[in-house]
Amino acid sequence: MTAPRFTTMGCRLNAYETEAMKDLARQAGLEGAVVVNTCAVTAEAVRKARQEIRRLRRENPEARVIVTGCAAQTEPETFAAMDEVDAVVGNTEKMAPETWGRLAADFIGATERVMVDDIMSVTETAGHLIDGFGTRSRAYVQVQNGCDHRCTFCIIPYGRGNSRSVPAGVVVDQIRRLARKGFNEVVLTGVDLTSWGADLPAQPKLGDLVLRILRLVPELPRLRISSIDSIEVDEALLQAIAEEERLMPHLHLSLQHGDDLILKRMKRRHLSGDAIRFCEEARRLRPDMTFGADIIAGFPTETEAAFENSLRLVEACDLTWLHVFPYSPRPGTPAARMPQVHGAAIKDRAKRLREAGQAAVARHLAAQTGRAHRILMEAPDMGRTEHFAEVRFADPQAEGEIVTAIPRRHDGHALIA
Repeated sequence: MTAPRFTTMGCRLNAYETEAMKDLARQAGLEGAVVVNTCAVTAEAVRKARQEIRRLRRENPEARVIVTGCAAQTEPETFAAMDEVDAVVGNTEKMAPETWGRLAADFIGATERVMVDDIMSVTETAGHLIDGFGTRSRAYVQVQNGCDHRCTFCIIPYGRGNSRSVPAGVVVDQIRRLARKGFNEVVLTGVDLTSWGADLPAQPKLGDLVLRILRLVPELPRLRISSIDSIEVDEALLQAIAEEERLMPHLHLSLQHGDDLILKRMKRRHLSGDAIRFCEEARRLRPDMTFGADIIAGFPTETEAAFENSLRLVEACDLTWLHVFPYSPRPGTPAARMPQVHGAAIKDRAKRLREAGQAAVARHLAAQTGRAHRILMEAPDMGRTEHFAEVRFADPQAEGEIVTAIPRRHDGHALIA
């Protein structure tokens, strides 16, 4: 028999959890299975998950197919109804050793075909000990899961549950272990990262965790933060931005839109002016700070004028790395019941946003040429700067090491060294 084959769709947290599931499946002795870790962030993500499952079944006709992840949690009946699927496993169940033991012991007989419980009843999360996605360059550490907010377009709280935090001591111990194993960069990840600590004793903030990590793990060269909600950034995190050089000068912001009325209809907690002020303050504290952002094109009721406010936000915040999401309705969310934008307009607006993002990347890369950068090598011929710009090398470098180089040109997508 063969080891299970895992396919991951969606976010970095899903990829992190896939690595943990590989260990759980191996320890349980599960063999001869295909595991699909799905995403539910858009209707298109669910469609692609079903398409991928059918493809994997065609290519692996004798394999047992297990479907898990956010789409399995929010739509278990959808996947249970597929002839290609042998078992559906929820987001809580997929991280439990006993689930994999049951799957390995008796895949169809004694094992329930659908193992999906109420995610909203989960009150704790654990820091799963993994070693960095099978690379030697960068490790990801899950410090938080779930979300207490209810943005009108978002299905993720129903896939991930309410916000839960990994205790700081557990996080620090894991990062110390990873640093001693040779990882030169650790990325803190979660569903709603800036809510970390709200459910812990004394209700610490994300900035407290960042400062604690940097203080207690001095051997870690680089700490990076994944996507954050700028309106929830605390004073300690601003202090870290200003004072801690080992905290990378790159933040990815969950902005979603640049029009205030649309932001209210999204049930976001900030207005466009709040986002602009945060970016200005962060750059005042750390002049070389760069920003990425999530932006949705074609949210219900979005007019051309409202969309143009998103384009203006890219310039006003000097955003560099854009993740553009064409809106698609998720059944069960309030936004799905709002007046929808025509599909052709959504596609066109997403294209224009991506073009604005590509132009911003080119400007950033042009500004970085001729400057010395400390680059973490992800492969012998490719690494990333502290600002997360990709750098390509003509001569091979040691994977996982931090090298200093002066890129002399760029190709619009990456620096060339």
